[in-house]
Amino acid sequence: MKRRLSQGSTVAWTMLLAVLAAVLLLMPEAQAADAPLSDQSRALQRAQQSVLGVETVAVDEARSANTLGKARQGSGVLISQDGLVLTIGYLVLEAERVELLRDDGRRVPARVVGYDVATGFGLLQALAPLGLEPAPLGRADRLVAEQPLMVASGGDDGAVSVAELVARRPFSGYWEYHIDGALFTAPPRRDHSGAGLFNTAGELVGIGSLVVADATGAAAGPTPAPRRSGNMFVPVDLVTPILADLRQQGFGAASRRAWLGLNCAEVEGRIRVVRVSDDSPADVAGLAVGDRILRIDGTEVQTLAGLWQALWAGGAPEREISLMIERADGQQTLKVHSVDRMKTLRRAQGI
Repeated sequence: MKRRLSQGSTVAWTMLLAVLAAVLLLMPEAQAADAPLSDQSRALQRAQQSVLGVETVAVDEARSANTLGKARQGSGVLISQDGLVLTIGYLVLEAERVELLRDDGRRVPARVVGYDVATGFGLLQALAPLGLEPAPLGRADRLVAEQPLMVASGGDDGAVSVAELVARRPFSGYWEYHIDGALFTAPPRRDHSGAGLFNTAGELVGIGSLVVADATGAAAGPTPAPRRSGNMFVPVDLVTPILADLRQQGFGAASRRAWLGLNCAEVEGRIRVVRVSDDSPADVAGLAVGDRILRIDGTEVQTLAGLWQALWAGGAPEREISLMIERADGQQTLKVHSVDRMKTLRRAQGI
């Protein structure tokens, strides 16, 4: 099975596209074993072959099934000789069954090793030899704007394309999530979940997370610019310091943090609640869609980054939190008893 070369790049990336095309033409299905390859072509070939399809099924009564579904699919990247596969966390969150899909159609069973709430990474362990060379980890902090990169997805519809690094900046998600140094690329790929982002040396620099309407971030700046849709990738720099913890205990230390069960958005300089998870601390405390959050434990907040960072920096994961909110009938303060996010997740037996 040969990966598709996805077009949609500009002339500025002609050279890298040519290399990618050569890599695809020299895949095992179309080359002799001793066909010559340039160093860059060889590195990019190894990189795209390290990308696998990932299919998972969540455990019964998984809380995450309400928003992510019970059956999920995406990609992951082999990062070690002993079968460790790095992917995006929401694919493996509360997963019970996991399979990895090679390019040749072979399916390999796997198990969840770790899910890190703080970074959003998921880590899988193949339960049979994959027979593939792992991708080396690169340095996302060394990337520069407009640099051409390679995006590769796995599975039956796996594809390879060129992307441009549009920006590297902090990212705050509506679902109680914040990271520094997120990678924003364009044009967008719809098969982004767990896809590998590689530099021209074939090193893995990011794992695909989501599609964003504005990859540049300029539309929200002091001098608004036209929006440019793209993808957000989680930089591998965030996994390197916690990889040992992920292997040993299933998550990094920063994942033991307060969770409220809120989805929020920034609206006209205010933070507005857009969803409340059923039976979550926020639900029990009486928060509702449309509430505007003004302060947390006395600290004024106007951005998602400010809200989430104040929540996590405020003390123990399980504690009483004061939220000042505003509704149509005025302001009020609610007491919310936060919980440790890791304790709310269901896991398959033995994980």
